[in-house]
Amino acid sequence: MENYLSVIESSELFSRIAENDITSIEGCLSPAVSDYKKNQYVLHVGDSLTSIGLVLSGCVHVVQEDFWGNRNIMAKVTPGDIFGESYACVRDSALAVSVVTTESTKILFLDAYRVMHRCASSCEFHARLIRNLLAVVAKKNLMLNAKLMHVTQRTTRQKLLSYLSAEAAKSHRPLFEIPFNRQQLADYLSVDRSAMSNELCKLRDEGILRFERNKFKLIS
Repeated sequence: MENYLSVIESSELFSRIAENDITSIEGCLSPAVSDYKKNQYVLHVGDSLTSIGLVLSGCVHVVQEDFWGNRNIMAKVTPGDIFGESYACVRDSALAVSVVTTESTKILFLDAYRVMHRCASSCEFHARLIRNLLAVVAKKNLMLNAKLMHVTQRTTRQKLLSYLSAEAAKSHRPLFEIPFNRQQLADYLSVDRSAMSNELCKLRDEGILRFERNKFKLIS
């Protein structure tokens, strides 16, 4: 775990927590590190979760899948980000989503009960850790609200423009990169990939945007 100290320090969960306090988590939070191959399920729908996952390397997608295998990407989780915290903090809550790797991935799992409750040693950093966890949960709630705003648009065109406009606003400029390839973007917006690709080409031909792979530029 020491090899990934810089990643842990960059995590919002450990924001403003001193390095020597982070290295003490082994005796406080019962951490466990697991390795996964590409396209491997870390968690399945229906699983019960008691630990918060923190990606040390690689990447995972939090997804919803229907009976026929159609996938809706809820979130992309990269090094330093956490997942599963809401389910882990509510005991006996079955997962409504799955977590799947997109590449070889290493994950640090932290016991949620130990994170939320100060240990017998009364570690000074623990209060900060709890505040950080609440901040992360609140931030993710805002992100889910943003996604809901995009996917509830009536047409594929409107969904694309809603999402790309929000990404441009986030970047504070009309030229930006998105974290998805075409299939992933279609899954995130809950649209057909072919229909989405056709709509992107129409928007380009109409002079509304330009794109190359995951790089976009909106034209006013």
